[in-house]
Amino acid sequence: MSTPPVIVDPGRLPGRQPGMPTPVDPNRTLEAQIAALKAKEKGLNLQINSWKSRLKDKKLSARSRAILEFRIGKADKQLDFTKESWTKKQNTLWQNTGQYEKLLAGTERDAFAAVTSLFKSYGLESLAGKIYDYIKNGYSSDTISILLQDSKEYKERFAGNEARKGAGLPVLSAGEYLSTEASYRQIMESAGLPSGFYDQHSDFNAWIGGNVSPSEVQTRVDLATQATVLANPNYKKALNAMGIADSELTAYFLDRTKSLPYIQKAAATAAIGAQALAQNMQFDQQYAETLATQGITADQAAQGYAQIALEQGNMQDLAGIYGTTYSQREAEQGVFEGNAGALGKKKRLASQERGAFSGAAGGARGGLSSYGGQK
Repeated sequence: MSTPPVIVDPGRLPGRQPGMPTPVDPNRTLEAQIAALKAKEKGLNLQINSWKSRLKDKKLSARSRAILEFRIGKADKQLDFTKESWTKKQNTLWQNTGQYEKLLAGTERDAFAAVTSLFKSYGLESLAGKIYDYIKNGYSSDTISILLQDSKEYKERFAGNEARKGAGLPVLSAGEYLSTEASYRQIMESAGLPSGFYDQHSDFNAWIGGNVSPSEVQTRVDLATQATVLANPNYKKALNAMGIADSELTAYFLDRTKSLPYIQKAAATAAIGAQALAQNMQFDQQYAETLATQGITADQAAQGYAQIALEQGNMQDLAGIYGTTYSQREAEQGVFEGNAGALGKKKRLASQERGAFSGAAGGARGGLSSYGGQK
């Protein structure tokens, strides 16, 4: 007996139980508080200007003038406090959201922009907060760049250099490191290896740490490609039938452990696609990969596509009658993902049909009763 398709309940998200309150976003709260304080500031300004305008009246009594001046003085203090409050909250919001450049001015802002731009090119945008702190403490751009090299984030980003230090090898400059990574990446791309396989900087740490040159990597890739070409034809044919392309096979020969998840994903994707094709449905590789990633098995895909094939013709007919559409993707989303929109549309179409049928049946009964037939 095949396993039923996995249906995801969108209301049961990981980490949250039904009925639990939605977490409050502190930044949204700050935004609301700032807006309220600015509105209060505007109201105070209007009130103060109104009172000041009344002071210009030469007929105003001394007592009334004194009262207005007292009110203006009190409102001015409230205005200063209000401005100070929303300014502090605005600065907190900018800091929370990483908009540090808005907290700086002049040469400090220029220095911050220069250092953050450099470290962004390294993929270290996360250091913006530390850069801001160093700027506020009066450090120069050059000093900040040196200090940040001792940060945990920098050492993790250039982990290959840490391995080189341990092995007694010279450390690469940031430029040399990035250039070496780019060479590795270009070799992998030229070989047509799968996306996600040796194309992130973390994939290259061991090679850089082990002083593996791009030319040596090229040799390894060439050998793996050659092994793919020379592999048993029937073996390759069987793998291709499973959805495993030559590029995945090359990846396997290059690094069996790292390539295994990609091969498993390719095989699972092909298995899902095969079930769609078996029911004369379209095979969308990207969507099949999504389902494979979600853990949909071949058995689940078989049952799901059988259900879709059974219902799809009727659902599309109903959609045409009621001036809408009902696509294969909507059916897939309803069956495999439990998508609320897709399931709701299917339910509405069925309800419209039942309503139309009930109306027609009611009219028929009315016709019979008018002729003395069944009531």
